Amino acid sequence: MMKSIFGYGKLRLSLLIFIFFHSVAMAQQNEGLTINKAYELARNNYPMIKQRDLLNKTKDYSVENAAKGYLPVFSVNGQATYQSAVTNLPISLPGVKIPALNKDQYKVYAELDQVIYDAGMIKNQKQMAETNAVIEQQNLEVALYALYDRVNQLFFGTLLMDEQLKQNELLQQDIQNGIDKAKALVANGVAYRSSVDELSAQLLQAQQARVELIANKKAFVQMLGLFINQPMSEQSVLVRPLAPNMVNEINRPELLFYDYQKRSYDLQGQLLNDQLKPRLSFFAQGGYGRPGLNMLVNDFAWYYIGGLKLSWNFGSWYTLKNQKQLLDIGRKTLDLQKETFLFNTQLSQKQQNVEMEKYQELAKKDEAIIDLRNAVKKAASAQLENGVLSAHDYINQVNAEDQARQNQILHEMQLLQAQYGYQNITGNIQKK
Repeated sequence: MMKSIFGYGKLRLSLLIFIFFHSVAMAQQNEGLTINKAYELARNNYPMIKQRDLLNKTKDYSVENAAKGYLPVFSVNGQATYQSAVTNLPISLPGVKIPALNKDQYKVYAELDQVIYDAGMIKNQKQMAETNAVIEQQNLEVALYALYDRVNQLFFGTLLMDEQLKQNELLQQDIQNGIDKAKALVANGVAYRSSVDELSAQLLQAQQARVELIANKKAFVQMLGLFINQPMSEQSVLVRPLAPNMVNEINRPELLFYDYQKRSYDLQGQLLNDQLKPRLSFFAQGGYGRPGLNMLVNDFAWYYIGGLKLSWNFGSWYTLKNQKQLLDIGRKTLDLQKETFLFNTQLSQKQQNVEMEKYQELAKKDEAIIDLRNAVKKAASAQLENGVLSAHDYINQVNAEDQARQNQILHEMQLLQAQYGYQNITGNIQKK
């Protein structure tokens, strides 16, 4: 009995937790999805974002490995040799026997090396590891930035379907109003039944258009849902954004990518200079062999030795000039890539500006066209009610006003999408 009660309690607790989180999710969905939230969710959901943690780990390991260059290096070595001649003393003393060294010699020793001065090589290697990590991170930012344009297309496509559905409702109301008036005229014997049939057919066509709009919206929201990893349906609410603050300055992530790459070339140049400098280290060696440090003793012996070691490799001088020229070519190539990117971006800016100006001009005319079409439609409605206008002519006026409103919806949404597209081109998407 106690087990049964305990099991029921766990079930009830699980049910309450599910209801709580479901309620929270529903509340968030009812509040509506903003475009900035869509940017954030799409970015966090994109599989490539997981690469960020891998890049951070790679950087940590690379920097740590470079820093270990300051640690002492311990090695164990062994050597067995046979030589054609050995050291001997070219003297002889009466009653004194000077031993001759064996031609086979043996040595096993351990050696410890500690860097004292490395001309900044280890520091430069750490900086290179950090810079390379920053370059990879910025390259990831460039790849992720392309998501914003795809989110814009899906988000504004969904908003367009929403607005067209609202207009479709108004269209159906106007047609239904005409049907009601035509039925009254038929009842009074001043109109034919065909007028009602023609209006009813037009209503069915408007209902068909609604089915297509709902299907289109469903496709948009489902694709958007996949991008942001959120459950979405045709009932999902998207918040129409305000017009953004237009910023003309180019702040694309590609520019930082080029800057970081140039920093990498500077570090490589510094590394070339560091390779030409001397290095100083401390070493200690201890071992066992025959002979030991005393070359006159032909027996196995322990020994040790320690001191300072200076090394200066001049081999880098041979390739220094060519290496620096290669770095200069890399910098110039990078400058050309950056210049090309800015040129193409500025070209896209101008094209997008033309688009925005076009939609602004179209939007200015839309309101006046709608007012005129609405006035004509109202007059047609009154004429239909008085039996002096055919149902066909009434439908023409209703459709004309509907088309004017559809044009306004389209132009407003195209202008808004063009404005956000412009911000995306310049790199000034406001993600928060």
